[in-house]
Amino acid sequence: MAEEKKNTENQVENETKENQTETVENEKAEENQETENAAEQSEEVEEKKEETPEEKIAALEKENAELKDQLLRRAADFDNYRKRMIKEKQETYDYANAALLSDLLDSLDNFDRTIDAAKDAKDVKSIADGIKMINNSLVKMLEDKYGLVGYGKEDDEFNPDEHEAIGRMEDEKAKKETLAQVYLKGYKLKDKVIRHAKVMVKVPKA
Repeated sequence: MAEEKKNTENQVENETKENQTETVENEKAEENQETENAAEQSEEVEEKKEETPEEKIAALEKENAELKDQLLRRAADFDNYRKRMIKEKQETYDYANAALLSDLLDSLDNFDRTIDAAKDAKDVKSIADGIKMINNSLVKMLEDKYGLVGYGKEDDEFNPDEHEAIGRMEDEKAKKETLAQVYLKGYKLKDKVIRHAKVMVKVPKA
């Protein structure tokens, strides 16, 4: 009985050793297979990497063509942008005064009506009053809407930045240089002088 049990244990032990040996062999076989597969894949990659001179030239030509196409597209886009900017700039220049001219049309219409009325008018004063009214309306529109300011009155202090002296005259009563006469009014666009007033200047007598 004891001998039979011993034989059974020996048989189980032998089977266990055989299974372990078989497992180790299987694992080694799998490792060898993986190594072989990796080597084969590496060889395939190397084969793919190794291109013929003709293939390299073809690849370079393709890349060059793509770069050339991109360059041409960008050059065309830039040229279109440049032309558009030139056109918009020219349009801005051409129509910069459109609003001002439109505002002047009312005054031109009023002058036309005054001229027509003057043909048969017997009262000169009414024509003069009509012209004065048109002038006042025009000046007010330019001042209110565009910031145009006229300047230059007799006895104003002379300012070389705003006045252009076309002559000087001594005056015993003058304590400083002032305007004796204004030949042509000056104008400012807001704070910028766009036309100097032409004046005769009174200076203190030496």
